[in-house]
Amino acid sequence: MLQADGIRDYCIKEYIKPALLRGEKGVFISAGEVHKKLNLSQSYPAVCAALGSNKFELETCAKRVHIEGPLNGSNTIFVFMFEKEKG
Repeated sequence: MLQADGIRDYCIKEYIKPALLRGEKGVFISAGEVHKKLNLSQSYPAVCAALGSNKFELETCAKRVHIEGPLNGSNTIFVFMFEKEKG
């Protein structure tokens, strides 16, 4: 499995699905938090690339609406809003 696939899978399992089950309209994902939870080393650009990719949106019902902070850093926050569930 590619690193980006692992990052996306983790974020879907730990952020997207739980937020959907709670009935939330969207979710914030911190690149720094994901990086820490996955025990990565100097891989902030990889985390940001995985979350900023169109593939992440295609795999979920989440649409990226905003990115706060630097483009490739520990303080980068991705803001996603949920669209109608796929399927």
